[in-house]
Amino acid sequence: MGARPEIVVKLKWLFLVLTTLLPSLCVSAQAAQTHVAVAANFTEPAKEIAALFKQKTGHEAILIFGASGAFLTQISHDAPFEVFLSADSDRPKAAIDQGFAVPGSSFTYAIGKLVLWSKVVDVTKGDDALKAGAFSKISIANPNAAPYGTAAIEAMKALGVYDALKPKIVQGNSIAQAFQFVDTKNAEVGFVALSQLFGVTDGTRWPVPQELYSPIRQDAVLLKRGEKDEASIAFLAFLKGPEARAIIEKFGYGLEGV
Repeated sequence: MGARPEIVVKLKWLFLVLTTLLPSLCVSAQAAQTHVAVAANFTEPAKEIAALFKQKTGHEAILIFGASGAFLTQISHDAPFEVFLSADSDRPKAAIDQGFAVPGSSFTYAIGKLVLWSKVVDVTKGDDALKAGAFSKISIANPNAAPYGTAAIEAMKALGVYDALKPKIVQGNSIAQAFQFVDTKNAEVGFVALSQLFGVTDGTRWPVPQELYSPIRQDAVLLKRGEKDEASIAFLAFLKGPEARAIIEKFGYGLEGV
């Protein structure tokens, strides 16, 4: 004797509901969090990548932004981070050497680019603008904490203007603060990361020729706290993937091996 039609309809409806909900329920059950220390220059791309990572995996990347040097100090004092996205390659290496990160887990996720930016002075011919020095303050990130600050000093020295401009330098704790000084016109000009100018139409800019400063190789590393953490491992794998790399490139970074 066959099943009654109304029972068949109910069973089909139940099957449809289960097949629709089960995948999302499984993702929710397995979803986890990872705490990621992110160099300030990478703020906007990191936000996009984290949102897409959550959409694709269900895992959540909790992002904390700041200067790479400050992060390494915090990591050495057992800060609660599982992943470190630095603005250089030296600090992830130091984290491994000092026993705070997993050996063999570091890789270059982006190559940063330095830009001279102003909302007051025409810096489209940046070398001429720096040599003229027609401004009272020039903003850079603290070179002891932020690799973009080191790159700015290298560029000024390569152009032979560092000694003349040194009294005019104001330092931000991070590249984000260096950007803020220029954005608020507290400094007429400043060295910022190209990624920070994504979507910015105000002012003038000069992409600093890359031969004037050492390559800003930004490395990621898995910290010991995240060594066996599924979400942390998954986030670094996602960062290497084509979707994240497309976002990184969109914000003006160079890519390793491209």
